[in-house]
Amino acid sequence: MSAEQRRAVVLAAAVEEFALGGLTGTSTEAIASRAGISQPYLFRLFPTKKELFLAAVRATFTLTRERFETAAGDLVGADALTAIGSAYDELLTDRTYLLMQMQSYASCGDPDIQEVTRQGFRDLWQTVERVSGCDDEELRTFFGHGMLLNVVAAMNLQEIGDRWAREICS
Repeated sequence: MSAEQRRAVVLAAAVEEFALGGLTGTSTEAIASRAGISQPYLFRLFPTKKELFLAAVRATFTLTRERFETAAGDLVGADALTAIGSAYDELLTDRTYLLMQMQSYASCGDPDIQEVTRQGFRDLWQTVERVSGCDDEELRTFFGHGMLLNVVAAMNLQEIGDRWAREICS
């Protein structure tokens, strides 16, 4: 396996582990074990745990952006937003993806993580703006709804029967 292929395996393992424990609660030993490599080899691929976390954040945003672009295809306006929204709903069914995204936001107290998270979110905003042609008001509404979906999915609200939860999920 090439170093680049091994990096991809380690990155996938890191996303799984960081999604559960965040930057501070995740050990590089657990990531290395999940990836099937030694901890020293992990540090040859990613010199610090923080650099690995930043790579995981970038990978999550890249996946989202690529899915948005694919979903929109040649659609514009509300049709593009509907297609992108459906693609996002599908992404949110992957609990690891959702939790990794939430970990990136929760870790924004660190300036480096904040910068990478801002860049990723900026890229999402600009992608949706470009492919949909929607104005700022429509984009704010779209992204605001997406953040609500994040919270709903993180709390598994769709699994409880309380009236307030049903209303939010409908």
